[in-house]
Order: sequence, then C-alpha cells, then structure tokens
Amino acid sequence: MTRYLISFDAHAMEHIPGEDMPAVGKAAHEVVQEAMNAGVWVFGGGLENQKATVVSTDTDGTVSGGPYPEAIGGFWVVDVPSREEALERAAKTALACRCAQEVREFMPDSAVGN
Repeated sequence: MTRYLISFDAHAMEHIPGEDMPAVGKAAHEVVQEAMNAGVWVFGGGLENQKATVVSTDTDGTVSGGPYPEAIGGFWVVDVPSREEALERAAKTALACRCAQEVREFMPDSAVGN
C-alpha cells in the first residue's frame, strides 16, 4: 500500500459561515471514521495557523511566528492500495469540508515504513 497526504489550505474554509462549522466538523469526522473502519487511516488533524512558527536554518536559530498566508489548514494521511482510492477519499473529504483538497504521494522510504 502507499501513503498519501490529503490536505487543504489554511484559508480554504473561510467562506463557511460560523453557524455551519458544527455540521462541517460532523461530516469530516464521519469521513475519518469511514477511513478508520476501512483500516486506511494513518493520522491527521486540523492545524492552528495562528500558532505557526518557523525555525530558521541560520546558525542563530532565528524563530519567527505566524500566521502564514500559504499554510496547511488540515491534513490526513491514508495508506491505500491505489492513487484512485486516495483521490476518492479526497473527494469525500472535499465534500465534507466544503473545500478543495490536495493529494500528494509520499516517496517510498523503507526506513520510516513508506
């Protein structure tokens, strides 16, 4: 099987009215539960854009805080037999979260189980 990252932009859900967010959360959790039940869920969650921090590669270890305009808002990692299945799961996620999803395949690396 192959692992895929399904993710969305930090600002992708800003069009959703606050009163709709509980329904979006419920729909997203149903998609997650389906992936768990299918045995393909690896890990995922929403990310706090306001608490983002970048640690520089400079020797002084400069730290700068977010938010960042181009950041991941949330992600899921699934381990599925085909890219087609990853795309199907991303489509369900897009419907539940009401925003487009990006799908990326992890590079094979036996040292970390990919």
